[in-house]
Amino acid sequence: MTYLRRKLGFFVLTLWAAISLNFMLPRLMPGSPADAAIAKLSQNGPVSEATRTAIEAQLGTPQGNVFEQYFAYLHQVLTLDFGVSYTFYPQSVSELIAQAFPYTLVLVGTVTVVAFIVGTLIGVLAAWKRNTWMDSLPTLVGSFASTFPYFWTALLLLFFFGYVMRVFPTSGAYGPTASPEMTGAFFVDVLYHALLPALTILITSLGGWILGMRNAMINTLGDDYVTFAEANGLKGGTVAVRYAARNAILPNLTGFGLALGGVVGGSVLVEQVFGYPGIGYLLFNAVIGQDYPLMQALFLMITVSVLIANFLVDILYGVLDPRTRR
Repeated sequence: MTYLRRKLGFFVLTLWAAISLNFMLPRLMPGSPADAAIAKLSQNGPVSEATRTAIEAQLGTPQGNVFEQYFAYLHQVLTLDFGVSYTFYPQSVSELIAQAFPYTLVLVGTVTVVAFIVGTLIGVLAAWKRNTWMDSLPTLVGSFASTFPYFWTALLLLFFFGYVMRVFPTSGAYGPTASPEMTGAFFVDVLYHALLPALTILITSLGGWILGMRNAMINTLGDDYVTFAEANGLKGGTVAVRYAARNAILPNLTGFGLALGGVVGGSVLVEQVFGYPGIGYLLFNAVIGQDYPLMQALFLMITVSVLIANFLVDILYGVLDPRTRR
């Protein structure tokens, strides 16, 4: 319980610091959202003070001193009210995130979990069968695949399977004739459109999990407790999984926590290449359109998700390795 309370207290403190930093950063930038909007309008002529006032009211420019703004901001965070998007006006930021989040969660979240599980298992097998073809083949393929950037792999798959072979759709989360509703046909259509983006993420991330687990486990296999377990006549699978892999997985678990937290941010380049309407695609358009409320909400969402994922990994660390609770 002491370990849990300590980790929970550190999580709350870090969360408060992240929320406060997200409040301060936009206010340290020169100008304001209203200035950016007025700069675009002034290209066609001077902008009157009445127009500036109307724009500030429309965009919800913060009023009052910095302390009043800070407490108003905390209330907005608690109520999930982040204002109106400038790029997709008059839609609210919360509506846009609610629409994009399920697609990113299904695409990036599912692929991240699958890549971690499959890559870790292959890494265990490669380390246990080291110096054989079961070690050389996945290591070579994983190293080769992980050298390609996300966008390059996405472009290759899009070109061959989307434009040359015409097997998969080239953009969107579902077909133009489909309507978003909880039906089997719509679910199959969404999976069909997500296959190429998912394959891109899987190919480029699988090698890292394989190599990381293999290298960590090879070091673990030389420890005395593994040798002692083998000398006692335990089965190879038991020694590999319950003794060697259980301790070797800890570094991979740290990376998985960071990757799981990054799920909310989506894969910006992959979603942009495939025109997939997830959080990454939304973030790209927010940056291009200087949409400050949307950017601030997305950055906060990504930061909080990373903190939550790391907190859960810390708790799991204490379960797998009791020495960390001291």
